[in-house]
Amino acid sequence: MDDCIFCKIANGDIPSATIYEDRNVRVILDIAPAAKGHAIMIPKTHMADIFDADAETISKISAAIPMVASAIKKELGCDGINILQNNGAAAGQTVNHLHIHFIPRYNNDNVKIGWEQGSYADGEAAELAKKIASRV
Repeated sequence: MDDCIFCKIANGDIPSATIYEDRNVRVILDIAPAAKGHAIMIPKTHMADIFDADAETISKISAAIPMVASAIKKELGCDGINILQNNGAAAGQTVNHLHIHFIPRYNNDNVKIGWEQGSYADGEAAELAKKIASRV
């Protein structure tokens, strides 16, 4: 898409600190990182979010995830990595182009990713699982 900033970055029209690139994706360092080494994997094909993607494309994109995560962990010596993908504004997506975040994590760091744990009433989880499963 002509007006998509991630399309422009993924295709090399806008310079970026690229850490990996193949035919399907470009991985760049985030310009507003949650932690040093925070990277974003951007598919070269425009898709607004996971709902706009097909299984074959997701498979191609996903193939690079372990390699990128391992390289970040080896270089930074971090204790862990969050790998996140948000869909829709309510889920925290701010750029309408599918992308995956790699956020290096350290014991006792100040990065906040979380939620308050909820619960299900008796039988509610099984009922909801059945309803969702019928749509897969």
